[in-house]
Amino acid sequence: MQIDFHHGVTYIVARLAGFDHQSANVIAYSSQYVDDATNSGIIRFNNGATFYRISSAHKTLDYRNFQELANHRVWIPFHFLPGNNGKKAGEVDEGKFIDKLICRPNSYVAQDMIRECIKHRDNLYGLHRLGITMHVYVDTWSHQGFAGVNHQVNAAKKLLDENEKPDKNLMNRLKNYFVNEALPLGHGTVLSNPDKPFLKWGYINGRNEKIMRNNPEDFLNAADFMCKAMRRYLLGDADMDVLGIPEPDRSLIANMLVNIRDKKDHLRHRQWLNAIASGMFSFGAENVVYIPKGKKSWKYLALGTKKLVDKDDDVFSYHPQFLLSDWKLFHDALQIHRFYIIHELLPKYGICID
Repeated sequence: MQIDFHHGVTYIVARLAGFDHQSANVIAYSSQYVDDATNSGIIRFNNGATFYRISSAHKTLDYRNFQELANHRVWIPFHFLPGNNGKKAGEVDEGKFIDKLICRPNSYVAQDMIRECIKHRDNLYGLHRLGITMHVYVDTWSHQGFAGVNHQVNAAKKLLDENEKPDKNLMNRLKNYFVNEALPLGHGTVLSNPDKPFLKWGYINGRNEKIMRNNPEDFLNAADFMCKAMRRYLLGDADMDVLGIPEPDRSLIANMLVNIRDKKDHLRHRQWLNAIASGMFSFGAENVVYIPKGKKSWKYLALGTKKLVDKDDDVFSYHPQFLLSDWKLFHDALQIHRFYIIHELLPKYGICID
């Protein structure tokens, strides 16, 4: 998914689930910032203090540069949560290890991830972790059928349009990329098709199976389940029976997913923010913005820098408010999330990968 869903729709769903404007802003910003937190390493301050942060995305999502992307340890914990072949923890599974790594919508692994997030909702970074968790959760719908590793299971042999005919336009686009041994990483062989809300499309996967995808339907289901997860978070009960998105908001979201068809994600994002600002949803009109880097961004407010990329020798001015800044709390949550997924959650399902 892209910024229109991870930020715009996430904010809307958070409000519909019962969060106020400020809390929904934190959740939505954190959700999208997973795709924009591209720097890693030590932050050094002028008073001698230090802070270590990790990245959750790549500096440039260039499908021609798969070998570099494969070297980053971000795909599985933040974008392609393994679905354990649809099995519960401890259930016998005679499939191959790669089958455990393939992403599945609303898998038992994903449900346990949400349960852990709710369990620790009272932490200072609780809302930031919820945003991160929601990013990973909804991606189990858009990234379903793909694994966050370099494997032939991801190799799409033929791209199809919504009528199950060869999609010549997309296949011509693929010819412009350097196809190499690292191409079957994530959903690279189908480019950004899984992330565009309005698309109906298909492909022949690496196992010669025909897969047809209805993104508007998948994205609406993801939004509905996200609403339920957020309601449970507010209640502090991961097992509570709750409702999803109420009408008429659900119908409005469904309509927008189908009819906002700009190829550029930032243009689609603007239409969602305009709908929020004009009061189209039941929670009323709100002004929502997202600034990932530069002035007024979380990073700027925490570190006072407008830079897009940090250097190893950068030194930042320290102020006591840094410890409670959204940027710092987001990175705290990012590290906690990654550690939990890799070292606690996945081993519970017999998955060891780091």
